[in-house]
This record gives sequence, C-alpha cells and structure tokens, in this order.
Amino acid sequence: QVQLVESGGGLVQAGGSLNLSCAATEQLFGKIIMAWYRQTPGKERELVASVSTDDDRDYTTSVRGRSTISRDNSKSTMLLRIDKLVPEDTAVYYCKMWRKYQPSIYYWGQGTQVTVSS
Repeated sequence: QVQLVESGGGLVQAGGSLNLSCAATEQLFGKIIMAWYRQTPGKERELVASVSTDDDRDYTTSVRGRSTISRDNSKSTMLLRIDKLVPEDTAVYYCKMWRKYQPSIYYWGQGTQVTVSS
C-alpha cells in the first residue's frame, strides 16, 4: 500500500518561510496529480496548491504570489514553500496524490502541523 510521508512542519515566526516535503513510499508511475491541502479545527480541508502532470501550478488566493509548489516525478516527491507567513497559515497540512485518469485512486499524507506565531 502506497503511503505519503510528509515532513517540514513545526513552529515558524510570522514573516518567515515554510518548506514542506511529501514523498511516496513507492514510485508512482503514470500521470499523477499532486496537491497540498490544509485544515484548521472546525473547517473543511482547503486546497492550497496543486501541480499537474504537465507541471501547471495553481494556488489558492491566500498564498498566491508567496508560494511555490514543485514536483520530482523521478522520486514521486513534492515540495511546498510558503514565504511571508502569517498566523492565518496555521493549519495541519496534508499532501495528496492521485491518478489523473483514475481519480478514485488517491493517497493522503498523515498531515503535518504548521503553527505561525505572531
């Protein structure tokens, strides 16, 4: 069973930067879409950024312009960098990967807590 392993969360000061990584425990072949989500207590999980199989990138409005998502297909890994952090970025961040033509086949990471202190 494929698992996604996240790393890089923790406590960060406002104005700082965050680097999260996500790696699949097995190489994923084919067209795989990768994305980062985040969730705060009492709220639905929110899509933060995604990168398509053609390396097209999309960001939610709140992080656009200060965030970069990237992928390494050879290693089935994904990175997320967010600069100029604000307390509102505090959340549990989850990575997700799924097959473009079989979206019912998807994988979630376990989540990593990010806390931005003001």
